[in-house]
Amino acid sequence: MIRSPLCMATLILLAAPALGAPPRGAAEHPVAVAALTAGQVAPGQASPPQLPRRLQLRTELTLMRVSSNCGWLSQCPRCDARMTLHQRHNELRCHHCGHVERPPRNCPDCGKVDLRPVGTGTERAEERLGVLFPDYPVLRIDRDSTARKGAMEKMFTTINRGEPCLLVGTQMLAKGHHFPRVTLVAILDADGGLFSADFRASERMAQLIVQVAGRAGRAEEPGKVIIQTHLADHPLLVQLTDQGYFAFAEQALSERRAAGLPPFSHLALLRAEAQKPGQAEAFLDEACTLAEQTLGQLQLSGIELLGPVPAPMERRAGRYRAQLLLQGNARAALHRLMDAWVPLLEQLPGGRTVRWNLDVDPIDLF
Repeated sequence: MIRSPLCMATLILLAAPALGAPPRGAAEHPVAVAALTAGQVAPGQASPPQLPRRLQLRTELTLMRVSSNCGWLSQCPRCDARMTLHQRHNELRCHHCGHVERPPRNCPDCGKVDLRPVGTGTERAEERLGVLFPDYPVLRIDRDSTARKGAMEKMFTTINRGEPCLLVGTQMLAKGHHFPRVTLVAILDADGGLFSADFRASERMAQLIVQVAGRAGRAEEPGKVIIQTHLADHPLLVQLTDQGYFAFAEQALSERRAAGLPPFSHLALLRAEAQKPGQAEAFLDEACTLAEQTLGQLQLSGIELLGPVPAPMERRAGRYRAQLLLQGNARAALHRLMDAWVPLLEQLPGGRTVRWNLDVDPIDLF
């Protein structure tokens, strides 16, 4: 338990259940473990006297359908991504392209009927908390629950009454809201930002943890923040909780300086997508050759061409995607290249079969 310099709340790193562990009862669900470990809730009590005025849990993990017999997972037919189970509507939805379908009754691969949800989505957290604390309202704040006009305002009215309740939500809960009576915040399974193809993923995760931590202990009552993780000894999490965000930022900047990544270099990302495999890469191959020729003609140095390569999610909404990354030490030289290069791209024959765009200083690499 650590009083972190990054906020006025106490941060706790909580080891998650082992990966692949068998299903547990409701009292051992990660939501319950988080609350119990914080010493806020006494298990088995109908009216737990130590229940905080607000218990806020942030989760956005995917709840999928899986076959316990063969391991089949619900895959979107148009994207390289799993679909999310929305229990209230009994639908599988792809959050990348919007594809919707009914969950199958039998496994499409092995034919068995033993299909079960996996993961920790907001609906599942809401369900478990309702079992654990039947005498207290559980408010779920996510895209589904706030879709109707006035739904968000109605929930905020309930929250601001000052009565004990439990809030469950996605990043919508983390940003821009003032809940002075929130005293406990739990981030469930917070490992998603530790492993990513995007070099900014750890930065985004640290910022989100700081934002979520800022929801607890905002008034006179002290707060606690629980971060549930399978990697409680990960250097990023340890540094963030021990030393605060500024120490993390200094370390991240040092690593980026050594790797030549922004803000110590400048990026431009040429993205392309097509209906058939290989078309986007073929266009980007031509674009890369043109860029090399243009660099020679302009006698520019300090610019690297990385790729082309398939996008981290190669297929999305039925289209195949690829990208070419330009990395330059000086912004002026990179812009000189692009000023001469982009008009040539518009004349490439391969450009007729693909959609392409050039993203300068891209926010993400997906």
